[in-house]
Amino acid sequence: MNRRKTGREPLTFHFSATRRAPSMFKMRLLGAFTLALTLLACSKPTDEIASTPKPLSPYAPKPLAVYAVNYPLQYFAQRIGGDLVEVVFPAPADVDPAYWSPDPETVAAYQRADLILLNGAGYAKWAATASLPLAKLVDTSAAFTDRYVPLTEGVTHTHGPEGEHAHKGFAFTTWLDPILAIEQAQAIEDALVSALPEQEDILVENFERLQADLLVLDAELRIAFDVLADEPLIFSHPVYQYLAARYGLDGISLHWEPDEAPSDEMWRELEELLTDHPAKWVLWEDTPLAETSRRLTELGLGSIVIDPCGNTPAEGDFGSVMLENVDRLKTITEQGPPEGS
Repeated sequence: MNRRKTGREPLTFHFSATRRAPSMFKMRLLGAFTLALTLLACSKPTDEIASTPKPLSPYAPKPLAVYAVNYPLQYFAQRIGGDLVEVVFPAPADVDPAYWSPDPETVAAYQRADLILLNGAGYAKWAATASLPLAKLVDTSAAFTDRYVPLTEGVTHTHGPEGEHAHKGFAFTTWLDPILAIEQAQAIEDALVSALPEQEDILVENFERLQADLLVLDAELRIAFDVLADEPLIFSHPVYQYLAARYGLDGISLHWEPDEAPSDEMWRELEELLTDHPAKWVLWEDTPLAETSRRLTELGLGSIVIDPCGNTPAEGDFGSVMLENVDRLKTITEQGPPEGS
């Protein structure tokens, strides 16, 4: 059934449902606006929408209980559902949710939820072995399994409280491609509409605002990455494959952690890699150690932090973190890489 209506007003762009976008971002929208509207013209028409999800009526039922396996899915669901849903992402702040395993009490909470949002592509492997009700599962990337990016190698290593883990199978940070993120949000919208059919208009309206914001983000990232599109890059960790696929980046992944000093062997491997892949930039999930940055500078390599935002940020939300990524990318690349020694 076609839920979209025709004859609607143009979108008003707001990046967060709960906080106003930074004024700097509003200024940048003037540059991205034309591209975003072009992309939106290819989609179904949308209403002008408010800056916050529509509130429930005084007679609304209890919010739908939704559990998510990562923060981006929680953010998307809350943006779409508003007061109609209570979205929980229970992973501790100091873990990588992709490799985190919840305790039995937390698994039981997932089981009691009305909906369980999965990322797909092998993310959160615990969900495949836990006894989760199939009727409640929403695989948000099921519509684009043909666009999963396979990992070229399997490497096992240890970091963080979640301990040893392996990178093999498929890359799973799908939400870093805003277009794939829209498809994941669409899957969430569909599931919420099925569960709350009487609230369809509100859910569709909220989804369309989120979709518009993600299209603006896509335009911003394309502009920011354009300067690096033809340059060899180093990815400190295998998490940027969907960014690379979307924006034409030529990156090779290492297995370096920002809070751990690379071994002598790892430095030798990097120097060998640079002979055939003369990169000038390393993309990091977080700020690397000062000593690591110093040695990279000696090799003529600059560092750029692109936070995947898989876990709940200490400040802000998904939208503000992505905008900070764009800002860092533009600022640092305008300065140029270090000269080296």
